[in-house]
Amino acid sequence: MGQLDGLKTVVTGAGGGIGAAIAVAYAEAGAAVTVVDINGAAAEAVAETCRGHGAAADAIQADCGDLAAIDAMLEQAASAMGGIDVIVNNAGVTRHAFILDLTEADWDRMFRVNAKGVFFCMQGAAKRMKAQGSGRIINIASVAGRGYQSSSNAAYAGTKGAVLAMTYLAAHQLGRFNINVNAICPGVTYTEIVSNLLRDRAAERGVTIEQMKQEAEKSIPIRRGNDPEDVAAMAVFLASPGARNITGQGFNVDGGLINS
Repeated sequence: MGQLDGLKTVVTGAGGGIGAAIAVAYAEAGAAVTVVDINGAAAEAVAETCRGHGAAADAIQADCGDLAAIDAMLEQAASAMGGIDVIVNNAGVTRHAFILDLTEADWDRMFRVNAKGVFFCMQGAAKRMKAQGSGRIINIASVAGRGYQSSSNAAYAGTKGAVLAMTYLAAHQLGRFNINVNAICPGVTYTEIVSNLLRDRAAERGVTIEQMKQEAEKSIPIRRGNDPEDVAAMAVFLASPGARNITGQGFNVDGGLINS
């Protein structure tokens, strides 16, 4: 038997990277999975991988910065699975930028998905969880929200700080309905987004990508960055029966990079 047998789960931004790893880990643990991504083909590919592990899996193309799209996605997922027991709010965007170079368009793009999107996915899922008497909400924040100095940019850090604050308050307000709300703060994690950030920083500084990677890992006590599966393992635990009394927490998965 799997840790998550019978659970009905939704993972946003799951067409690749951390979201894909979480969706597949949930499938391996016995959950039904709805894979959500703005790239429908990518979502379907991950859903197919989940089915390969014997899980019921559907793919939904949705823009998690659009309220109508969020509501339609949650309704479709709940209808297909017969409810939502767990939602992982992972969808997010960023870019490498110095604070003086950030634009209003950058700010609006990041807050639209990373903060507004997370809030309304959380709210919409919580309404359904309240009606069924239980649920788990897992928000993917970042060590950027804790002030990590090498974050991609200051506005992104602000969005992730917002995710942490919303997580804490939501946990207090939703606990009475048997809904747990927690956040995961990944550190350096080797995804396509991080690869692009390393490439941009390497070009800016005139060094190789491998040199940038080595520099990043020097500041990690355990001397290695995350694979997406490292973050997925925490997401499985937070959805499992063993985490039933854990709520209102932000967990760093960062090799010791941040100590707060």
